Amino acid sequence: MIFYFTSTGNSLYAAKKFDNDLHSIPQEMKKEKRIYKAEQIGIVCPLFEFDLPVIVRDFIMNSEFETEYFYIVMTYGMHHGDCAARNAEVFEKSGRHIDYFNTVKMHDNALPVFDMDEQRRINPEKKVDEHLDAIKADLQTKKHYIQPASKEETDFYEGYKAHAIEYSPSNENPLYKVSDQCIGCGICTRVCPKGCIRIEDGRPVYDYSRCFGCMSCIHACPRKAIGYAALNEKNPNSRYRHPDIQLSEIISSNHQN
Repeated sequence: MIFYFTSTGNSLYAAKKFDNDLHSIPQEMKKEKRIYKAEQIGIVCPLFEFDLPVIVRDFIMNSEFETEYFYIVMTYGMHHGDCAARNAEVFEKSGRHIDYFNTVKMHDNALPVFDMDEQRRINPEKKVDEHLDAIKADLQTKKHYIQPASKEETDFYEGYKAHAIEYSPSNENPLYKVSDQCIGCGICTRVCPKGCIRIEDGRPVYDYSRCFGCMSCIHACPRKAIGYAALNEKNPNSRYRHPDIQLSEIISSNHQN
């Protein structure tokens, strides 16, 4: 049994490699009581700002899991910032034991930092399927493993934290902007895992009180009409979805209405 969250398809692609019993975290979060029982239970999700996405953390901390083997696999693009070691310790202190916590490097979809065209070019170098197969073998044998911290990743994470800028988006200080290319198709409303977007007068309107910046709306827009308002993008003309994941799958995973 795997619970997953995906914004551009990377984590869904990884989850499909590990198991066929897949459950969307945004859909599961609609349930008032969440009690799960299985021989193995896994979480597959992307790295957000060198940590678990808030929706995934909330799901883990506010659900009950009855299992012999609990694991987490996180997808990331360039640096993982020792997220496995840090979070395994946090969960252990909260009484939630993690038997296996690993990461896999995939296409980085962070638009303010990376050019999606360049990421596509270098993606074969990451040997994604090879790494996913190795993790699958670990899970099949119920290997106990927490990806260890390294000085390089710890230093990178500490540097990031020291220079990170706190940004709280609001209607007065929006995270995203919508250009005249918008045709009011509503795809952005259907991929948002928190139901933050509605269409008014043919244009998307954001509720930033629930938005956690997953970028699903930006990457899914067929007209590239949504972009960052507060940050510059490396390539505003390029967007990303995993080539083996359909838009309909992301909609089915995340749609809130």
